Amino acid sequence: MTSEEIIDFVTGLDGVLALRPVPGDGTPAISWGDAFFSYAPDGVVPTAGQPFATVVTKNYPGDEASRLDRPDTFRVNIAAGKEAFVRWAGHSPREPASTEVDPSTTDVVIAHPVYGGAGWLAVVNPGERTGASTRELLRTAYGLARARHERRGESAT
Repeated sequence: MTSEEIIDFVTGLDGVLALRPVPGDGTPAISWGDAFFSYAPDGVVPTAGQPFATVVTKNYPGDEASRLDRPDTFRVNIAAGKEAFVRWAGHSPREPASTEVDPSTTDVVIAHPVYGGAGWLAVVNPGERTGASTRELLRTAYGLARARHERRGESAT
């Protein structure tokens, strides 16, 4: 899978707003070239909460372990919920991992190297082993984001 294939998949889900920062749009330079996905059926950037998934193409300060500085390397980050996190990581988000996983390994679903404690999963260069799982995790994260949005809408009325 390429990063563009993932972006196309996620933006094909109903109500998804994709932010793709570029030079000159007022976003920080570090975010240029990355993609951030929120459930926003009105097309307005949500003021509450975080994206439900991201695609990052470079190392961020304090988040270098995935070695995204390698050619053609990107990471999909997914907030697929506690149940999915436990199934894939083998422990709850706040518990330490029983085994170390190299966060630069490609085509493996892992606890996010920085935000795993918040329940985020990550895949560096999803491929043959994790392509279908990555899409399923993205659908799960999308469903959770949509449900949160709908609950907030109901509580505002």
